[in-house]
Amino acid sequence: MGALIGLGVGLGLLLVGWTVVDPAWRPRVRTRRRSRLESLLLRAGLADVRRSSVVGTCAVCFAMGAFVMLGVSGVPAIGIVFGLMAGAAPIAVLRARAARRIREHSELWPDAVDNLASAVRAGLSLPEALIQLGERGPAALRDPFVRFARDYQSTGSFSDSLDLLKHRLADATGDRVVEALRIAREVGGGDLGRMMRQLSSFLRDDLRTRQELESRQSWTVNGARLAVAAPWLVLLSLSAQEDAIQRYATPAGAFVLGVGSVACVVAYRLMLHLGRLPAERRVMAS
Repeated sequence: MGALIGLGVGLGLLLVGWTVVDPAWRPRVRTRRRSRLESLLLRAGLADVRRSSVVGTCAVCFAMGAFVMLGVSGVPAIGIVFGLMAGAAPIAVLRARAARRIREHSELWPDAVDNLASAVRAGLSLPEALIQLGERGPAALRDPFVRFARDYQSTGSFSDSLDLLKHRLADATGDRVVEALRIAREVGGGDLGRMMRQLSSFLRDDLRTRQELESRQSWTVNGARLAVAAPWLVLLSLSAQEDAIQRYATPAGAFVLGVGSVACVVAYRLMLHLGRLPAERRVMAS
């Protein structure tokens, strides 16, 4: 009986050692290339939402918008145009949510980096410094670090847990912080606290400059959006007038609607491209 118990204990220790030595047993983050929609969902903080759900929502919105406007105006071309607008609404909502989330995170990262620098200066280990951000860090940033704590406690792998943390943050600043901690963990970093304080100061200066530029250009962007929306608001108001709206039921009217739609889309995209502020790219994203 004692020999059987000893054999079982030895086999268990062998399996535990195997999982530590053999990297194939370690959990890995999927590195397949994400689609643009998946990246958008990730930036919006909706990584658990499926692409098929978003596509289905867009299709339903298109069908409802086209059906309602076809019933109001009786012109198929107008129904299709407004249906396309309704179908694009979920994507617009996701982009607005992603931009708002990135803006909120950019305002919170300096405090989070200060918190990390204080924890490192106080003598906490790097995993402990990250875990305490899930308890004492900025509220909007706590969830990824709470999940990091669960990953690290379940796997014991700091590097893999950092990969998962970076994936959930989906943020250029988060990439830099994560990679700095990874390097400090692997090769040592006596100046990590000083580097974190310098990064916090840089982020505050960048945030202050970006907010000033956004406040100066906001009226121009809003005016351009109103100019793009105005023709369609006029068309919507004309939909109740049967005599006026029937002109768009002809091939010439459909052609005018098509050209106008393309012109508005091109002008709006050009306005966004010319008016956007330079954004830091995620050069270290997995």
